[in-house]
Amino acid sequence: MEFRFFLNSASPSMPIRSRPYIIRHTNHPLVSLLVLCYNINRGDYMKDITGQRFGNLTVLKPDFKDRRGEWHWLCLCDCGSTKSVSGNKLRSGNTKSCGCLQREHRASGNINRTHGMTKSRLYYEWTNMKSRCYYAKNVMFHSYGGRGIQVCEEWKDSFECFMKWALLNGYEDNLTLERINVDANYCPENCKWIPRYEQCLNTRRNHFVTAFGRTQTIKEWSVESGIKYDTIERRLNSYGWDPEKAVSVPPTKHK
Repeated sequence: MEFRFFLNSASPSMPIRSRPYIIRHTNHPLVSLLVLCYNINRGDYMKDITGQRFGNLTVLKPDFKDRRGEWHWLCLCDCGSTKSVSGNKLRSGNTKSCGCLQREHRASGNINRTHGMTKSRLYYEWTNMKSRCYYAKNVMFHSYGGRGIQVCEEWKDSFECFMKWALLNGYEDNLTLERINVDANYCPENCKWIPRYEQCLNTRRNHFVTAFGRTQTIKEWSVESGIKYDTIERRLNSYGWDPEKAVSVPPTKHK
């Protein structure tokens, strides 16, 4: 029985037990599980994207880990060349070939023809959307990419397609992108433009309260009743008040 592993170490002189093991192929599921658990425990686990395609690139195998702890992958381009690309650049769509696409654009005279929107707020919305879904170091990644939220291929690979949809669906600089179903991906069917304050009301972190036959967020009840948000939240969570009393009884004024 043969097991094949990739051993990666900054120094060949390091003892075997201190080197991170990254399982690639095995004929025994128990060994695969043990090695995977070992890597996760050490913080050396990586998501294997071998065989996946990103633009013109097909991932062949992991290449190396850089100083920031980011994995680079050896990829085969459709033109036949190989190139080492970081996982983040592959997943974000920033790198789609070994460079042959750029050379083709240059040869056709299109290399300098851009959309001219890189400093616009709409472009910022587009890059932020992709960063939340594919860049693990984004502070909001755990709520998006960490939950499996992705960007549809049409938008991920082309700002022009995203811009066209945005302008046809009421985009203005005072609006922000909202997913209709917060558990689904970014795509034309699941997105709309809304005011930022309305998006704050739709966040998954909101606490909804039903009282007097209506369901609203604590923030909305606070605005309607004039009772502070913290007071309503404390009444519900700490004191166990009935929802109707919590959102309607004026706070006692201390002399």
